[in-house]
Amino acid sequence: MSIKENYQKIRKNIPDNVTIVVVAKTRTSDEIIEAIKAGVTDIGQNYLQEAEIMQNSLGPLTTQIKLHMIGNLQTKKINRILKNFEILQTIDSYEKAEAINQRIKNSKKNKFPVYIQINIGNEITKSGIMPEYPIIENLIRKISCLENLIIEGLMIIEPAFKNPENARPYFKKTKEIFEKIKALNLPNVNMKTLSMGMSNSYQIAIEEGSNMIRLGTIIFGERK
Repeated sequence: MSIKENYQKIRKNIPDNVTIVVVAKTRTSDEIIEAIKAGVTDIGQNYLQEAEIMQNSLGPLTTQIKLHMIGNLQTKKINRILKNFEILQTIDSYEKAEAINQRIKNSKKNKFPVYIQINIGNEITKSGIMPEYPIIENLIRKISCLENLIIEGLMIIEPAFKNPENARPYFKKTKEIFEKIKALNLPNVNMKTLSMGMSNSYQIAIEEGSNMIRLGTIIFGERK
């Protein structure tokens, strides 16, 4: 099936409240344009340079999408990142949050939405804060004191399994953390988004409370 058919089939078969972030890593401009014309509104990029090239190639279509940073955040590139992205999904330390907060303050922008990335599987190959609730709560309490950021959700990259059912406990645990943080009613924290679930696991993630899934392969096909 085409990119359009893949996207619209999934969009039709998941709840309306679930946002699809289409992962554009290594994808061509033609592929991304086809996805946008199919109805895609949210795009995720792992790398700043790819995002900048994509933005330049899309022209007026850039006004139709919201761009999410879903890769590791480098503080030395914050100014360029803030220029290109609307949401940062991968905040995992107070130092990164503080650096972003200061840049936003200097630029006199409005509060910037961020998600806290949890390394839910505690995997050494992945970024994110350790999946222990006291550590997560402490980080969020500290970041909530930064006046130019607003924490809008949590993001995880679950461990990879051939059987997506094996990822269910990780989704359950993340949802429990999400609800605990939400109940704290902290300033500058508006917990409304749970970003979890990818091409092979999004259905299980949605069953466990995800309202934002990040899909690449199932939309575009295998990377060349």
